[in-house]
Amino acid sequence: MSQSGTLVRIATYNVHKCRGLDYRTRVDRVAEVLRATGAQVVAVQEVLGQGRQDAGQAEELGARLGMGWVMASARHHRGRLYGNVVMSDLPIVGHAQYDLSWHTREPRCCLRADIQLGRMVMHVYNVHLGTALAERQYQAGRLATFVHDRRTRGPKLVLGDFNEWRRGLVTKVLSSTLDSIDLSRHMRRSRTYPGVLPVLHLDHIYYEGEMTIEHVHVARGRLALIASDHVPLVADVRLG
Repeated sequence: MSQSGTLVRIATYNVHKCRGLDYRTRVDRVAEVLRATGAQVVAVQEVLGQGRQDAGQAEELGARLGMGWVMASARHHRGRLYGNVVMSDLPIVGHAQYDLSWHTREPRCCLRADIQLGRMVMHVYNVHLGTALAERQYQAGRLATFVHDRRTRGPKLVLGDFNEWRRGLVTKVLSSTLDSIDLSRHMRRSRTYPGVLPVLHLDHIYYEGEMTIEHVHVARGRLALIASDHVPLVADVRLG
């Protein structure tokens, strides 16, 4: 029996400024880990962007993978832009940035990238939420408001590092309005942090619209276990 719709492989990956567990900063390793996933759309967190001397990790990752990219900078880190990036070998036809900063905590943001899939546009929301409970509660409410803006039409994916390893306030808020991928139904080992001996499940994927989650896995190749302090979470999504 044939299946209709468009199948897209997506991944979310906190690259930790491309600094591995061996304390070496190597963009080439992170690019190789992402290439091995086969993902067509990648949401990356903790990326260093343009600085005074060069274009930064976002441009180098995009060039190594042959992907277009957009970046949302939450703040500066040692003279460089710092934030979230969405990369894709599919056309990125639009993007937007939403502020998720809360009081005096570290500035945070959400990046929306609009991906063209034939006649359809898929909206990918890349997030990296805060570490404080009250901060994440505020951010979850803000995020739900952005995602449910009816002016943005089409299927939507919300993914990234949510800094929540239990079914807490963020899960409760987002699950009340979005569908959530229950990773325990797809795989026995769903934890993504830290890379070598993962004990926490910080990376999540939520979605809205006509789509089916066909397969989910965590990339655990030898290089993935050392290239960052997280490992990529990968999902095959059929739209339509």
